[in-house]
Amino acid sequence: MAAPSEEEGAVGPRCNHRSTAMLDVPFLPFCAFLGTLGLLCVAMVGTWCQHWRGGFSLDGSSRTFNWHPVLMVTGLVVLYGAAALVYRIPNTWSGPKLPWKVLHGSLALGAFVLTVLGLAAVFRFHNSQGTPNMYSLHSWMGLGTVLLFSCQWAAGFGAFLLPWAPAWLRALYKPIHVFFGSTILMLSVASCASGINEKLFFSLKNGTMEYKLLPAEAVFANTLGLLILIFGVLVVAALARPSWKRPDSDSPDSRQ
Repeated sequence: MAAPSEEEGAVGPRCNHRSTAMLDVPFLPFCAFLGTLGLLCVAMVGTWCQHWRGGFSLDGSSRTFNWHPVLMVTGLVVLYGAAALVYRIPNTWSGPKLPWKVLHGSLALGAFVLTVLGLAAVFRFHNSQGTPNMYSLHSWMGLGTVLLFSCQWAAGFGAFLLPWAPAWLRALYKPIHVFFGSTILMLSVASCASGINEKLFFSLKNGTMEYKLLPAEAVFANTLGLLILIFGVLVVAALARPSWKRPDSDSPDSRQ
């Protein structure tokens, strides 16, 4: 068999270069798209609970439960994803890191507060209705994710925001913090998806069109679950992209 010519051999690299260029999306437009997708997820979960599930209340009824999916999607997925992407903003790549650390930690803390409120809503609903707590796979995954999130935030605060934390500790803990950051987000997405599915199974029966018949509410909520999954995958992909990572610096200012 004849060896490929120089021109033929160059076709592969050129195709690879074109493919890479097609995937080379600028960060800011990507971030704008991701923000729009996150807001769409929040709007959809709110619409689902308002239009099909009766709205919101604090009286311990099913309308109290409706706060749970809204707060969880907003806090544990969308706001958490925004916190994770702070260090991918090009403006963070130069100068002191402290303001960006504070922003990152504040967004994560806001996500945690919303998450705790979401847990309080579902526990209040269950207790007022005499429903057992913590028996489903969804509840185990969700609570495990929240506990892991709380440990992640506390450890990150101690290692990166306390001024007396030694540099060797920050260097040691940083890859662990990054790994669990992505892990918690994907666990959050999985918990939300399982929660949507569980809610549909519980709600679409006894006088309503069954889930298996795919009524409009099921289509809407299933679509919401897919959008949450896409949001989580895109955030993790952005975190893994080498060209969007802040360059490491050994200067003292960059470690503050």
